[in-house]
Amino acid sequence: MAEIKIHPLTRVEGHGEVIIEVENGEVADVKFAVLAVRGFEKFVQGRPAEDVPYIVSRICGICQTAHHLAACKAVDSCFDAEPPEGGHKIRWLMHIGNMIHSHALHFYFLAAPDYVVGPDADPLQRNVVKIVEDNPEVGKIAIELRRYGQDIVEATGGKAIHPVTGIPGGVSSPVDPESRDDLLSRAEEMIEMAYEGAKVGIEAIKETLEEYREKHEIDLLETLGNIETYHMGLVSDGDKHEFYDGEVRVVDPNGEEVTRFEPEEYQNVIAERTIEYSYVKHPYLKDVGYPDGIYRVGPGARLNVCSGMKTERAQELYEEYVGEFGECVNYSLTINWARLVELVAACEEAKMLLEDDVITDEDECREDYEPKAGEGVGIVEAPRGTLIHHYVTDDEGRVKEANLIVATTHNVPAIELALKKTAKKLEDEIVELA
Repeated sequence: MAEIKIHPLTRVEGHGEVIIEVENGEVADVKFAVLAVRGFEKFVQGRPAEDVPYIVSRICGICQTAHHLAACKAVDSCFDAEPPEGGHKIRWLMHIGNMIHSHALHFYFLAAPDYVVGPDADPLQRNVVKIVEDNPEVGKIAIELRRYGQDIVEATGGKAIHPVTGIPGGVSSPVDPESRDDLLSRAEEMIEMAYEGAKVGIEAIKETLEEYREKHEIDLLETLGNIETYHMGLVSDGDKHEFYDGEVRVVDPNGEEVTRFEPEEYQNVIAERTIEYSYVKHPYLKDVGYPDGIYRVGPGARLNVCSGMKTERAQELYEEYVGEFGECVNYSLTINWARLVELVAACEEAKMLLEDDVITDEDECREDYEPKAGEGVGIVEAPRGTLIHHYVTDDEGRVKEANLIVATTHNVPAIELALKKTAKKLEDEIVELA
């Protein structure tokens, strides 16, 4: 048996490789191996729970804010510390800032080169530098949106990378009024940039799909990672799209609801399976079993589980998306289209939160707490999907047990399934795009 290795992967924020096993000229199997041992579930044991949000933010350099806040929410539950309105909204705004930064980075820097420059282009040209050279306005949108997201995180979290303000029961300080006013003065421009960038990005996706269909007689939507899975994501307010709070909803490949659950109930729904060739586990729906219970999280899944968006511009783009593909979409290549819808939604939510004076109120940002024995689960929607932090503390408020299921971990079984189906249909040079 021969092997084809794609190493390293260049479109993920971590260390991984794809192993394509070939027998008698045919693809026999494909394995997605994650090669790094992370160890954070062990690192935090024995540490004061108040320290955990700062430690776990180091899990990822892109979605560090999501880890910080999921941990804050879990520790809140351990200590029965409920943030007041201001603390809640400052955390929410911090999370939205990270979503803006990450989605702009993911689409324009990681995904767009495959669409704008083209999947057949020389890899040395298939990057954001080429996009900026050919279309400076798109480059400006990418840079400005990333900067805006980082500025929001810095204003709410104390640091643009690895925020430090989250504490049990809220945040350590309110948003400085001058910083709030500056961010609010830029908010409408950022919404416009996100909206115009979404229009450009969606058109580029459409053109790439059409060009490939004409040039290679291949329907990329149908052949590149088109898999039927369950979908999972947060919803709130009548199943509206949600980034930060709410209950978790799960739908089947046809969009029919399978279950919904509160954060503390996640272990009743999700099981984790160890894999011999990878350091990452394979989660699945417990009642369905493995591998039939494979599910996806992230932008595409979030649009599949929700009934619509909370904000006007994003709702317009959502309706266009649903009109194009239907209310439940199993194509992998539409995920970046969904990400552009969410980027507009995040900018609109940021403006809404910045307009609320409660985020600048010193008396509204935190509640007192006492370390104690307890158990808590915090769930937020990280940029790449549902993020779960679960801690158990002892009488001194130190962590006894920890379990984390990060967004990409949820998706790993689906990624592997998509790679298997793609490798059996297309040349190995384009498999990575899946």
